[in-house]
Amino acid sequence: MDRTEELRQWFAIAEEDLGVAKHLVATYHPTPVEKICNLCQQSAEKDLKGYLFINQVEFPKTHDLTILLGMCANINLGFAKFRKQMIYLNNFAVIPRYPNDLQITDHDAKTAIRFADEIKEFVVNSCAEQSASITANH
Repeated sequence: MDRTEELRQWFAIAEEDLGVAKHLVATYHPTPVEKICNLCQQSAEKDLKGYLFINQVEFPKTHDLTILLGMCANINLGFAKFRKQMIYLNNFAVIPRYPNDLQITDHDAKTAIRFADEIKEFVVNSCAEQSASITANH
């Protein structure tokens, strides 16, 4: 697979995870809040990894969004403003996939969707700015 196709897949899978989370909130009752929050964490993870990939930065096999965010902030300081959101989403990386004692609410699910949307929008805009800058310089 070439780099363009791999990058497309990073962002397509991130978009699919977030889309499924939004669909579940809208249509599934009772709302599977653990699944929704996990999907939002996964969406943010793939967006951050996609951003690192497009910038040709090797990243570790990790679900820790704060590590990935720090790596992204080394490229674009604007990522640093999402630290609080990524700490929040980190809570949903692994634990919700298994029996647990987390008390996840509908509010948590809606917050997770909002945070995943925010990082997605920032990644998309950052990639567009990079493309425009590269095109303008050539």
